[in-house]
Amino acid sequence: MLFISLALALSMPLIAQRGGESVYGFLRLTNSARVSALGGFNVSLNDDDLNLAFHNPAILSGEMDKHMNLNYVNYFAGINYGYASYAFHKSNVGTFAGGMHYVNYGTFERSDEFGNFNGTFRASEYALNLIYSRPLIDSMLNIGLNVKPVFSIYEQYTSLGLTADIGIHYFNPSSYTSAGLVIKNAGMQLISFSGTREKVPFEIQAGISQGLKYAPFRFNIQLQHLEKWDLTYDTGDDELLFSGQSETTSMFDVVADKLMRHVVVGVELLMGENFHFDLGYNYKRRQELKMNSWPGMVGFSWGFGFRVSKFHISYGRASYHLAGGTNHFSITTDLSEFYRPVKKSL
Repeated sequence: MLFISLALALSMPLIAQRGGESVYGFLRLTNSARVSALGGFNVSLNDDDLNLAFHNPAILSGEMDKHMNLNYVNYFAGINYGYASYAFHKSNVGTFAGGMHYVNYGTFERSDEFGNFNGTFRASEYALNLIYSRPLIDSMLNIGLNVKPVFSIYEQYTSLGLTADIGIHYFNPSSYTSAGLVIKNAGMQLISFSGTREKVPFEIQAGISQGLKYAPFRFNIQLQHLEKWDLTYDTGDDELLFSGQSETTSMFDVVADKLMRHVVVGVELLMGENFHFDLGYNYKRRQELKMNSWPGMVGFSWGFGFRVSKFHISYGRASYHLAGGTNHFSITTDLSEFYRPVKKSL
């Protein structure tokens, strides 16, 4: 409750930003296969997975020293994106990580107003992630900062921005409980595309993860967009439109719907240190992207991860629409495991 109360207090003087209302929307994209499988974001998990520091810089810890990860996502309409990072720990100073987040929108045809073909051009965006974390008060509470210079290029139009994530993370090993709070993408567009500065995708997220002592499960409850209460988006109901009928919704249903749009839930099945299976559900995604006549599995996600030799390989699948979903691939390794001590000759 402390994290939620703090998030709500911080959100009072801030303006909410959602999809389509800000520049640099790619900063919200999920890279990690594991996090994608758990619903799209996670700011509370306690593990030595370097990908988690992308969502909450305070999760970065000394256990991730010399860890490196690579992520690739096969998105829609020929778009692909990914993230790569490396971490190192400095005693009595903290833990540092550097990463690059990119999205490639593909190749487009350039035509004039008469439809004449004038070659091709590309569009892409990049964000450098400079992460720092250290214990605050004691080893159970960490604070972290992620500074993100952003560069976008659409044909001849370019933009430069600067955003930052500020997070805290708490972990109690005796109760298998971890929690996190993150202020994401606080910053501004420094150089605009056309002379008019646009807003960045600011957001406040919080979450809690709870493991079990005698069962191989870990449950995750994440809260998104705590800076704004009403996240409803009217997609329209085609069936009601053509029937000419109106739908009456009770006040309880309205409040419950607005509350659930903030909630993302996930569960992990942990089979030792070598295998995990993940499930997630994003209510907001389902309500905004489903077809009323056939909702299918929109909003649900799943994935798994396993260790092979010195590598941890993960796959995640998220369903966005009946037309398809996204495929996420992640590889993580500890480079220190490749170092072999030199045996001294007698």
